[in-house]
Amino acid sequence: MAQRYTLPNGLTVVFEEQHAARVAAFQVWVKAGSADERPDQAGLAHLHEHMLFKGTARRAPGEIARDVEAHGGEINAWTSFDQTVYHIVIASQYARMGLDILGDAIRSSAFDEGELAREIEVVCEEIKRSQDTPSRRASRDLFSTVYQEHPYRHPVIGTAESVRSFSRDKVLEFYRRHYTPRNLVLVATGDFTEAELRGWVDECFGGDWGRPYEGGVVRPREPQLTHRRVLLRPDEVKEAYLNLAFPIPQGNHPDVPALDALAMISGQGEASRLVLEVKRKRGLVNDIHTYAYTPRDPGLFAASLTLPPDKLPQAFEETVRGLAALRTGLVPEEELATVKALIESEAIYQRETVQGLARKLGHYQSSMGELEAEARYYEAIARLTPEQLREVAGRYLRFEHAIVTGLLPPGAAFSAEQVEEILDRVPREPSAPLPERRTPKTRPVAGHAPREEDRSPRATPGRVVEEQLPSGARILVREERAVPLFAMRAVFPGGLRYETAETNGLTTLLGRTLTRGTPTHDAEEISHLVDAFTGALSGMGGRNTVGLRGEFLSRHFQPAFRLFADCLLHPLFPEAEVARERALLVQDIVTREDKPSGVAFDLFNRTLFQTHPYRLPTLGEQASVERLGPEALRAYHAAHMDPSQLTLCVVGDVRADEVFALAHEAFGASRGQARPPPEVRPEPPPESARTTKRELARAQAHLVLGFQGVRLDDSRRYVLEVLSTVLSGQGGRLFVELRDKRSMAYSISSFSVEGVDPGYFAVYMGTSPEKVEAALAGIREQLTRMRDEPIPEGELARARQHLIGTHEIGLQRNGSRAALIALDACYGLGRENFLHYSERVAAVTAADVRAVARELIDLERCALAIVGP
Repeated sequence: MAQRYTLPNGLTVVFEEQHAARVAAFQVWVKAGSADERPDQAGLAHLHEHMLFKGTARRAPGEIARDVEAHGGEINAWTSFDQTVYHIVIASQYARMGLDILGDAIRSSAFDEGELAREIEVVCEEIKRSQDTPSRRASRDLFSTVYQEHPYRHPVIGTAESVRSFSRDKVLEFYRRHYTPRNLVLVATGDFTEAELRGWVDECFGGDWGRPYEGGVVRPREPQLTHRRVLLRPDEVKEAYLNLAFPIPQGNHPDVPALDALAMISGQGEASRLVLEVKRKRGLVNDIHTYAYTPRDPGLFAASLTLPPDKLPQAFEETVRGLAALRTGLVPEEELATVKALIESEAIYQRETVQGLARKLGHYQSSMGELEAEARYYEAIARLTPEQLREVAGRYLRFEHAIVTGLLPPGAAFSAEQVEEILDRVPREPSAPLPERRTPKTRPVAGHAPREEDRSPRATPGRVVEEQLPSGARILVREERAVPLFAMRAVFPGGLRYETAETNGLTTLLGRTLTRGTPTHDAEEISHLVDAFTGALSGMGGRNTVGLRGEFLSRHFQPAFRLFADCLLHPLFPEAEVARERALLVQDIVTREDKPSGVAFDLFNRTLFQTHPYRLPTLGEQASVERLGPEALRAYHAAHMDPSQLTLCVVGDVRADEVFALAHEAFGASRGQARPPPEVRPEPPPESARTTKRELARAQAHLVLGFQGVRLDDSRRYVLEVLSTVLSGQGGRLFVELRDKRSMAYSISSFSVEGVDPGYFAVYMGTSPEKVEAALAGIREQLTRMRDEPIPEGELARARQHLIGTHEIGLQRNGSRAALIALDACYGLGRENFLHYSERVAAVTAADVRAVARELIDLERCALAIVGP
């Protein structure tokens, strides 16, 4: 149960103990964001997010990140229009230290002049990165059109011109005004006691900070909209980005619960109306999503579409028609009940991690004014009626006040006049009956979550138990009782590794169609059932496996398990569904250039791997995907997804005996059509350096430099992870030397990607085109140091502890544990391999790291991919 108290200096503290994992989360919510800036301060709130970890009176620049990572923690921040949030997640044994670091940064940041100058350059690189992202450009257009006076019209990050104008005095002026106890909320969740926390908070955040609160900034009010606004502009994009929006009230308004429900009904999830009608049935868009954005000041209700340019008029018309129906028709009680359950279940899913719980508490106390707002919100959701939804839709979805913005590819035939004509005509048409929802004819009745007396006698919480079925399927179960949820992961050997140039893209297409119809349920019914079970169900595929993932509330265990098994065993791959998903996949391939970092990794893989399937893009190529049909998917499913090849893991609030019983029923027999895996020959290591460049007109250049790596079953993988951590992370060498000291990049990191066959180790960087040569020289310098110089023990210890700590943090979710257990078992690494991760990382020595660096890092045999102008 969350609690709240206030320090004598005015700081609000909200906290909740949670002892399921030995982890604690701390967040400081500063009630000042970009909307609290003066015109000459644009981007200043966001710059504070960068600067607060750059040193204090007690800690030198870089020391904060190094201290946190040395104790297995993660530290970061985000900035929005209304607040700036600093957060840390750390093993509970170091909770006091983590809170001290956060408190020190918040109340005593140094704002060193040299650090400020360097970080301004980093932010300018971040601005360039955002300029290369079409969705960011589309969002900026939307907000600058919706808001003409209110500061929400400005980008949170600012502009290069405004950011370069900041002096230390200007930064300190903002800091002293807003970073004062009465304007802060400290949130703490996790494995500590109330007495411990109160003592720590008094030490780290108590006393007089010497910065009295001057009160909040008075923001300009946005005038009431009296007419439509339309902004369509050409852009160098491969698909159109279209937004249709309406003004709505702020987050604490009583109509917000109904607006949230309308957003979910209209365009959130596979069973929502616009997704079914505009995307799935009519195939007019690649994606469509609706949301109610309700910040501190009045917000907006929006539908966002990405689509082929030739379908713009029809897609826009059908979207308007679907939203107009909410103004005139009554949502069926059953549909509303499902949406209520989905919204209410969000509170349960948020409790899976301490950081998710902290973010929820911070939102309600900081943005909504008090913790009690959460209870009022869910009470209002429970009371919603179809009549109330229609009334609220009529009040806000007013097409005479619509805002329409769009980024249009060159040559797109869609004009403001067409927008006006559709908005004038469609809402006045006679109200058509709402599309019939193809809900399942029989809806299984949910049970209840397991009680203590129902627990399996052979299972103890936290222990993996296994049973091999007569078919050969391996079933693994780990009972966990912290939250009433469970996760399932079914995996089969396969994935990209089983593909050829002719079948490239098959894994992705199969994953997208696995849940699109069985002999028992069609695609729409499956979507409705998933919502009825308040869960998620989707196919998955990677470089080495293919399978199915699901997560549900545990009270729906039996029917959800049977639906999962039905999709896994009996997918029909209907012609219409395969054609629809194939077209969407082809569109994703066509628009790859809109994501230049992804293009760089595709290019790197083709450069490093020249014969092995790992060279192929996971999405596939247009020509190969267009050849794939239902027969290819059915043949692959029969050959490589037989129960005899299955590894299934269930983790969560379940009974192991019940899991095994249902698994016997579903997966106990083989179909007898399984085929042996294809022969895949290892890739020979490069004999010389390989470089490939791809010209792309973007603000940044994207570099990937790497080497052939190791297999999943190679003990060197743990050494390579330590090596990568020494280089990356906020305290890593690449980050410190190339980002912090030389301001070359906003994004820089290293990766170790293992496979059934040798994978790769690589460094990625996004930088300005004029900095490419210097950046490559800096990367090569740091890689050479890894080969030639022993790592100091302190640096090595930091990397080891950071890996161990983040591993534990990542294991909070049932889905994360289920995926690790299933994959490790599938790869033959052992069902409890993940439990030994810490000891294997802890055993890595400096000599091990240097030896592996010398084996793998050879700049004479590397692969380099460069994408940019």
